[in-house]
Amino acid sequence: MFTGIVEGFGILQSVTHRGADAVMRFDTTMSLVDTKEGDSISVSGACLTVTSLDADGFTVDVSAETLSKTTLGIIRRGDRVNLERALRPTSFLGGHLVLGHVDCVGTIRERIPRSQSLVFGFDVVPRFDKYIVEKGSVTVDGISLTVNECEKSRFYVTIIPHTAEKTTLGFKKAGDRVNIETDIIGKYVEKLVAPGGGIDMDFLADKGFV
Repeated sequence: MFTGIVEGFGILQSVTHRGADAVMRFDTTMSLVDTKEGDSISVSGACLTVTSLDADGFTVDVSAETLSKTTLGIIRRGDRVNLERALRPTSFLGGHLVLGHVDCVGTIRERIPRSQSLVFGFDVVPRFDKYIVEKGSVTVDGISLTVNECEKSRFYVTIIPHTAEKTTLGFKKAGDRVNIETDIIGKYVEKLVAPGGGIDMDFLADKGFV
């Protein structure tokens, strides 16, 4: 589990294909102190397992499923990614709870300078837009962001200069693809209020939730 607070960049150094799967090596200046083989790390929002590491970086195995459902299937040697190590019991929860399970690949449709900030508009796969709400949380390439507004299959966020400098969104442009993970809370609520889930709108109203 992660928070969506990016700790550093990684640079893809090599990709070795093994059938439909792949082995990827990332170099990074992010501290890997206390990181060991078997630990989870978020690579632009995708939760991967470290299979080996040294002072300069780490290696991960990437399944065919992950390659097909995330931007890891299209990145090239030299591309930068956002990195975050998994939460520990003593970690500060500065963003929101992120699983590292990418829902879909979205597309940047707009990048609009606004004062010193940047406004991004993202298109998402229609079946996931119901989990994206105004002032709610969403994860884009592993970054915890607040939704400014949303419409059918599109949502908007604003990033400050610090986020632009410290994450890959700073050099992304319209047409680029990004990994999207919607807030897990919405998915659980949907399942609970579904027929047979044990909770309905009357229950929520009675308990003061709506």
